[in-house]
Amino acid sequence: MIKIAPSLLAADLADLKNELNSISDADYLHVDVMDGIFVPNIAFGLPLTTAIGRIADIPMDVHLMITHPQNYVEAFAKAGAEIITFHVESDCDIDECIAKIKACGKKPGLVINPATGPEEVLPRLKDLYMVLVMTVQPGFGGQKCKEECFDKVKALREEITRLGLDTHIEVDGGITAENAPRAIAAGADILVAGSSVFGAADRNGAIAALKGN
Repeated sequence: MIKIAPSLLAADLADLKNELNSISDADYLHVDVMDGIFVPNIAFGLPLTTAIGRIADIPMDVHLMITHPQNYVEAFAKAGAEIITFHVESDCDIDECIAKIKACGKKPGLVINPATGPEEVLPRLKDLYMVLVMTVQPGFGGQKCKEECFDKVKALREEITRLGLDTHIEVDGGITAENAPRAIAAGADILVAGSSVFGAADRNGAIAALKGN
């Protein structure tokens, strides 16, 4: 089953309650946490994430685009995250960070940037709820999808299938109703979408279109 995680980076945060009501058919809320160091932007710190967690009925998929994710796992778990993903490119012990997420009772995910191959992810697939394949350079919304990244999705899906795992693959960056079928065909089953959902007049209609309905 394909799941959609609208990215709140594209939402009108001054009207957050209505924005959340407009995406009632979403499966997850994708919350991009940026520290201005790992990526050249700052977004969604703990206070805002906590506020979202208090008013949202949809589970939060928190994407840590930060230099030292292991230092913040517990705080974002308490803020209401259900899934916590962090980058293999970050400055942390990957296995310890995965273990910390699990110890908080949350679902761990690893993220790879467009320039990063899946090699560091493959040995850890059994320990992950999902792998997030970035299809744009992280840090800003509204970028065009790098569809060559779907080749990594395919390679990951083949290995997940070979190992008999149920690990999910999420794609994030420039995902639209036009390229979603190619991402899904490659093996993605969770699609992050910002502009293509929040830029639509009918947000739930846009979610259905991303699923191919």
